[in-house]
Amino acid sequence: MSPEPRLREVPFRGGGFAPGSRRIAAPLTFAALVVLWWVATARGWISPLALPRPGEVATAFVDMVVSGEIWHHLGASIRRLAVGWVLGASAGIVVGFAIGLSTLARSTALPLVSALFPIPKIALLPLFIVWFGIGEASKYATIAFGVFSPMAIAAFGGVDGVDRSLIRMAQSFGVPTGDIVRKIVLPGAMPALLSGVRISASIGIILLTAAEMIGAEHGVGALVLSAGNLMQTDRLIAGVLILAGFGLVVAFLIGVAERRLLRWR
Repeated sequence: MSPEPRLREVPFRGGGFAPGSRRIAAPLTFAALVVLWWVATARGWISPLALPRPGEVATAFVDMVVSGEIWHHLGASIRRLAVGWVLGASAGIVVGFAIGLSTLARSTALPLVSALFPIPKIALLPLFIVWFGIGEASKYATIAFGVFSPMAIAAFGGVDGVDRSLIRMAQSFGVPTGDIVRKIVLPGAMPALLSGVRISASIGIILLTAAEMIGAEHGVGALVLSAGNLMQTDRLIAGVLILAGFGLVVAFLIGVAERRLLRWR
């Protein structure tokens, strides 16, 4: 009799393109950029007037922290971003779910959202100032209006992507509509919603900066504009780095939310 064939273990290759984690990669990338920045300014490749050295920017930032100036700017910007984003995102999620669940809403609201999305929102800030005044309301409205469309589209896309067989099965067993939305539609749409949050938060930061540059005494955008007018490039770059820090914080918080809310994936 011929010997039995030897069994060979087959390596597992079904990773499913699951993202891994390289914690050291991001710090090394930022460190490399800072080193390149320092070398370029130290060797005179870039004029100090155009781009100050990293040490000068760090000194300007520390001075603003010690004097307390930075906290006034940060407090005003965080408040405006939070209020405007919550208003716009809440309205966008409600409208997006209505479009995904209702034929009438899909026929009426979807064309409206599609028409509003490409409008440059900052161009409407003068109109919002006419409507709401030069105060905080016009800034909230600008951010909320810019956040609304991407959140509505993300919510609609998430609802539209939910497996309809699950909904039909729940309806066949007489599950109330509210429970279907809460227990089937909402979890199924959550990945798209979180993607919409990531995009809309970035749009909110951009609109926040532009709104503060046009009509605000305090805020990171006002800080950047004032520093640019006075040719204080060290303070200007410090303000730009603070805005970049906003983006990193938002990305970190959304990553935490994704790990907690999308464990089922």
